[in-house]
Amino acid sequence: MSLERPVAPDPYDLLPTVPSFALTSTDIADGKALDDTFAHDSVGGRNVSPQLSWSGFPAETKSFVVTCFDPDAPTGSGFWHWVAVNLPVTVTELAQGAGSTEGGLPDGAFHVRNDYGTLAYGGSAPPAGDREHRYVFAVHAVDVDALDVTWDVSPAVVGFNLAFHTLARATLRSTYRVS
Repeated sequence: MSLERPVAPDPYDLLPTVPSFALTSTDIADGKALDDTFAHDSVGGRNVSPQLSWSGFPAETKSFVVTCFDPDAPTGSGFWHWVAVNLPVTVTELAQGAGSTEGGLPDGAFHVRNDYGTLAYGGSAPPAGDREHRYVFAVHAVDVDALDVTWDVSPAVVGFNLAFHTLARATLRSTYRVS
């Protein structure tokens, strides 16, 4: 079976343009390969979410949403690895491992089920032998205290709501490949 296919566009190139702000990490670097720590355990990783911190967002920001999306998954719709919703505006950093099921998020914030089916971060796991996949980590500065969604909606529903409430967005794009 061949996985040959065109390269999917960057998902944020397809949405209305919004201002950007700074997103940094002690664990990942823009354009660089992810360490196995942040890969899924099914490919020998530890399935740990990376540390993220952000600054320079608009003064009108009332909350944040953190996402990680793989546009290169051979699905026709990409693959959502992480959706953390309703982080308070006072939170400008998530520690390594905050995406765990054990509750690494601040009060009031919650995970939406990722495409693995878990309410947590799910590490990278492209099919063995497939080309390098891109992982777009994004922090969305939101104009409401809380998106009107619950933990049981799909990531697409969160994305739909973000289209109407995102003031600015910060991104880091990492890569991963299984040989």
